[in-house]
Amino acid sequence: MSHLTDKYREESRARKALPAVPGQMMEDVLAQATAQRRTVLRGGFGAMLAATFGGSSLLAACGGGGDAAPGAGALTPVVPAPQASVNYAVNFKGIPAMVGDQVYIPEGYTVDVLFSAGDAVTAGATPFTGTFLDSNGYEQVAGGNHDGMHFFPLPGVDPAQGGLLAINHEAPDLAVLFAGAAYNEATATAEQKRIALSSVGVSVIEIARVNGKWTVKANSPFNKRYTGNTSYAVGGPAAATVGATVIGTLNNCASGKTPWGTYLTCEETTDNYLDTTQPEAGYGWVVEIDPQGTFAATKRTALGRFDHENTDYMVDADNSLAIYMGDDSTPGCVYKFVPSGKYNPSDRAANRNLLDSGKLYAARFNADGTGQWIELTQGLNGLVAGAQDPGNFTQSIAPPAPVTVNFNTQADVLLNTKAAARVAGATLMDRPEWVSVGPDRRIYCTFTNNSGRQVTDTANPRTSNSHGHILRWVEDGNTVKATTFKWELFLLAGDPRLATANLKGNINGDTFSSPDGIGVDPQGRLWVQTDASTSASTTNTFGNNAMYSVDPATKASRRFLVGPNGCEITGLTYTPDLKTFFINIQHPTGTWPSNVQGNSLPPRSSTIVVRRADGQPVGA
Repeated sequence: MSHLTDKYREESRARKALPAVPGQMMEDVLAQATAQRRTVLRGGFGAMLAATFGGSSLLAACGGGGDAAPGAGALTPVVPAPQASVNYAVNFKGIPAMVGDQVYIPEGYTVDVLFSAGDAVTAGATPFTGTFLDSNGYEQVAGGNHDGMHFFPLPGVDPAQGGLLAINHEAPDLAVLFAGAAYNEATATAEQKRIALSSVGVSVIEIARVNGKWTVKANSPFNKRYTGNTSYAVGGPAAATVGATVIGTLNNCASGKTPWGTYLTCEETTDNYLDTTQPEAGYGWVVEIDPQGTFAATKRTALGRFDHENTDYMVDADNSLAIYMGDDSTPGCVYKFVPSGKYNPSDRAANRNLLDSGKLYAARFNADGTGQWIELTQGLNGLVAGAQDPGNFTQSIAPPAPVTVNFNTQADVLLNTKAAARVAGATLMDRPEWVSVGPDRRIYCTFTNNSGRQVTDTANPRTSNSHGHILRWVEDGNTVKATTFKWELFLLAGDPRLATANLKGNINGDTFSSPDGIGVDPQGRLWVQTDASTSASTTNTFGNNAMYSVDPATKASRRFLVGPNGCEITGLTYTPDLKTFFINIQHPTGTWPSNVQGNSLPPRSSTIVVRRADGQPVGA
């Protein structure tokens, strides 16, 4: 999640006269780190908005959904014959921590810019080339703050040569939209609101490898934008309360996929801060989008309403399905959704509304390494009228006064999922970000940081947790239907050179701060991306935000890629042969990518392509 999102949330809480949450703001993280490392950069929101895409160094962002091999019953591409001699063992030469205005990669690798904010998407679109467009024009070009994404094979197309990319846009790249790179919702005209809302949502683009280079396939019928101005259907138990349709999706942070080949974009906000005239109940959902365009885009309310980060799934042999999710709040909970029906691998259309009915659970991480999935169903686990919400009690020594919440229907539970999880006794975690399910069915989740934590527990062992940590768990019985699990603290981020114990961490190898993106690829290789502050107090130790390979067995960390100044690395996806990695560079603040593209445009969030020069699998 970007620092810009933090600022929008702060404004939203102020409008509603809600109390501040200690540790929620990136400034809180920086202030705590400053007490240990002396240097911090600060600025007001107005200055930050004006500088976000031109010079601010106080940005950190969320990440995007991890990928696994496409499930049965998804699209059926042309798959090349397997090559028995391919070696996927991690063997790249790691790179050092660095700062600078370019993307740094290992020896023997290439990197290209594929798709930047303002690039053309739909047929006949006029791209941003330095001249501002109107709202209709921006509806047809790439949004900003590229985040979670997924590669989808196409029927009849060799996936090593082409396919679809679905890409999230978390927030506007303001320098591409407005003179002065500033937007004020309170004074914005209707046209200005439409422009800002056009820059969030999702882009679906067809891409092809032409003469050895990946490129966007112009005028493809699959190329489409889903924006903050688009109308979305609503499904699930809260649909009657929310309404049959909602205008807009925004704060599309990370994402996921389903085994039937649809894209799950996650709304990391529970209101529409770009247009506050829209009812709040319409936001904070998982939105299912069909990249082929067969099914209508639909907000799935059964998965709960909170600050959704990403999703990943696991399927049992009998086709029972679970969707895993994190609430990117400080603090927030970890969730699992198990549909009432089973995934049908032989009939894609039969899965159309599978996510509209099922049970939602929140995780409790016990001190002995066991855990429970607590069912969030009205009438169970305290979810009744007059329930007492204990609030975010981890953020202060003296707990806040409980608040009465009435859970009269399941719609009440889903609309107030955060409160429901607290009432039911789920563990409040240090900002849950990505979750990823490996081919060995072990599940990982990143917890980016929580500088305001005052009350610790075994799963969140550090007060003032500036650098974050990663947990790993296994479902009991190795089934998605389990209501218990076993968990372990996989690693504590930080650096042993730092003075204070809660900043050191226990990383084996290349150190990092604030793990956000995480993904286990089909070969079981674990990748971690960071969203640490880009102030000198952090980059002096860790360098710019980066991407790492972390061995699941030895936990050895090796730095694979470093991003340009001011950015966050997010949105990992890849072709099935793992020879092409697509990675997102969010909110750079220097001159990249114009300094490699040969133009004078402002810094723009972009999707890059990373390959080995010899054509072998990335990372090997």
